[in-house]
Amino acid sequence: MAANGNGRVNLANRGAGRNGLAKIQTQTRQNGICHDDSAPPVKAQTIDELHSLQKKKSAPTTPINGTQGAFAAISDEERQKQQLQSISASLASLTRETGPKVVKGDPARQSETPKVSHVSHHDYFAPTISVSDSSLKFTHILCNLSPAELYEQAIKYEKGSFITSSGALATLSGAKTGRSPKDKRVVRDDTTEDDLWWGKGSPNIEMDEHTFMVNRERAVDYLNSLDKVFVNDQFLNWDPENRIKVRIVSARAYHSLFMHNMCIRPTPEELENFGTPDFTIYNAGQFPCNRYTHYMTSSTSIDLNLARREMVILGTQYAGEMKKGLFSVMHYLMPKRQILSLHSGCNMGKDGDVALFFGLSGTGKTTLSTDHNRYLVGDDEHCWSQNGVSNIEGGCYAKCIDLSREKEPDIWNAIKFGAVLENVVFDEHTREVDYADKSVTENTRAAYPIEYIPNAKIPCVGPHPKNVILLACDAFGVLPPVSKLSLAQTMYHFISGYTALVAGTEEGVKEPQATFSACFGAAFIMLHPTKYAAMLAAKMQKHGATGWLVNTGWSGGSYGSGSRMKLAYTRKIIDAIHSGSLLEADYKKTSVFGLEIPTEVKGVPSEILDPVNTWSDKKAYKDTLLKLAGLFKSNFEGFMTHKIGKDDKLTGEILAAGPIV
Repeated sequence: MAANGNGRVNLANRGAGRNGLAKIQTQTRQNGICHDDSAPPVKAQTIDELHSLQKKKSAPTTPINGTQGAFAAISDEERQKQQLQSISASLASLTRETGPKVVKGDPARQSETPKVSHVSHHDYFAPTISVSDSSLKFTHILCNLSPAELYEQAIKYEKGSFITSSGALATLSGAKTGRSPKDKRVVRDDTTEDDLWWGKGSPNIEMDEHTFMVNRERAVDYLNSLDKVFVNDQFLNWDPENRIKVRIVSARAYHSLFMHNMCIRPTPEELENFGTPDFTIYNAGQFPCNRYTHYMTSSTSIDLNLARREMVILGTQYAGEMKKGLFSVMHYLMPKRQILSLHSGCNMGKDGDVALFFGLSGTGKTTLSTDHNRYLVGDDEHCWSQNGVSNIEGGCYAKCIDLSREKEPDIWNAIKFGAVLENVVFDEHTREVDYADKSVTENTRAAYPIEYIPNAKIPCVGPHPKNVILLACDAFGVLPPVSKLSLAQTMYHFISGYTALVAGTEEGVKEPQATFSACFGAAFIMLHPTKYAAMLAAKMQKHGATGWLVNTGWSGGSYGSGSRMKLAYTRKIIDAIHSGSLLEADYKKTSVFGLEIPTEVKGVPSEILDPVNTWSDKKAYKDTLLKLAGLFKSNFEGFMTHKIGKDDKLTGEILAAGPIV
């Protein structure tokens, strides 16, 4: 591969590679302030081209101490037999009576392949000849490998995997560098027909049971045809009373390491007693679905079957599909236990006061929930139960674009041995990552265990939240820097899930674009948004939590005329919320949105607290305010027909909490 004098790969000398990918359609990405992890396809047409774009001790466990499992008294041999039988059952095809003959170990080490006498009453030996019929071959399983072992597997066998200068594993996710929300489907059956949110505005695209089984069979047959598959047995939810056992079966070491970081890592004792998983992912990665299958619209399909507690991934190697797929599952399972699942950051003060941070990408959720004076409970996914809050995950999945040591020191330092870097560009010789380079994608990511953050709270649980902070990056510049919300207003703004993007500047368009994502995570919720909002209100009321709306966007005018709110001022506001001093402030009510705004916040210029003061053109302010209010009302029309609360009283209260135009 040719490189220029400074060690960067010369992209002009791209050769046609073997194993060529099909032609990939590209699309123009708007240069927005905020972005999510759905991304356009990469600008490469072969694997070699994609690869050329890229160049430029075990991890600690996170134990949950619980009671000994049912298998604590059995022998090691019997325990291993049960584990292999469980994995064999997970990989079973529906057309055969039993699962495949599974054996532990790397097939590359054939001399070490053990005799297998624990899958049936007969003894099997690893065959010495290559056979294509999956019923005549062994499926080698690599179970719960350590990060060091997964590094070796990735670097030996997965093109595009390298160790960077910081020690992290850099890898490529193939043609898909973001989620494919239009290819995510949920089986509509007796289990989900009445429970799930279907129809206009819903993220749940339906499929039937038969089509799911066709895709499941395709994925399982593909995995069974491989020389080896990776198996992770892990947990979701740090609350030991409500944790979920998940099994991830995948074709790539990268996927296994990613989930090792993102799920909760069992102790050796917990692994021994793991038993049957509550939910299983079959990740066939690059292997496509059959486009002629009913419901399929592309070669990619991410399918959830909540009755079978299974998920199938075909035609995408983007690891975030597994993380967010499991988050969707938790959005279904937890509310059934009267536990609220939340797309939020969470931190805790030294006195035990907990704050939740909601916000879409670019609003400052990660930055503001990461506070050196407070403990990090988690950065993205949480549950609020009768016991308090608990992180769903065992790791963090941080955006890396334009990452710097100065701005995000904790994330920078967490990208070390054991961490996974997706689709980054690095120097071919020094292996130093260039986080500003978007050659592969703007959606570059790092996945690392939460223990890599110095002030992480382990275990990742806390008491009931004291403050619920809704973050909006308002590029229209008309929302106050901070507002205290009533319970009904909190529900209204939670259901709305507002932020504003700035349109691409290439065409000279600078008009902000409002975007709404119900519950600040519409792509992942399973029930109607009002159900999560009602649960949030009930828990806030019961435990005395206060709702806040914080604008991290523009002041003194819309994007193009005003200026972005200073981060230092926003931090002062957040500090005042944490300390409780903001509750003691004097408040006045704004027009149109009816927001309660403080007249004074320590360390923040008083004149910016009411946005009208910062606009020189008062008429333009009023016009823009009314325009945004109209966008809110238009968005909320989709939720007005869903009745909640006794006698529909709650629905009326929420509607009354919106802007008055």
